[in-house]
Amino acid sequence: MNAQVKIDQLLQRLTPILNREQLVMCQLDEAQLRTLLQECLCIFREREGICALLPKDVAERESLPEDGSYRQITLQYTGGLQVPGLAATIVRELADAGIQANVVSARCHEHLLVSEHDAKQAMQVLYGISNRLQYS
Repeated sequence: MNAQVKIDQLLQRLTPILNREQLVMCQLDEAQLRTLLQECLCIFREREGICALLPKDVAERESLPEDGSYRQITLQYTGGLQVPGLAATIVRELADAGIQANVVSARCHEHLLVSEHDAKQAMQVLYGISNRLQYS
């Protein structure tokens, strides 16, 4: 089975789940990280410092400067994390619709971070991918 056939089969069964919570990216120092570690969804250590993905209400409570408001879309499909090109196919479809998406691959699922104002349109695009493949 070639890679494109496998990708198409997985995308037919794609079930995206939109998380209700607003998320923000914040830069933290080591002390803030220790305090907020349990509330961080993701942590990136970059050359410029520690970047953490946090619920917006946590950032506001802690008076942290934030970089935009995001929503998390969890991509539910079985067996897709090891298929080269799957995330790229999804991100390309979103980009074609003018939607910027950041992909975070975790152990069980891939997650997309999209801007708050693009979240509903992103869900429509994702369902459209699956529907198009199911009925073509």
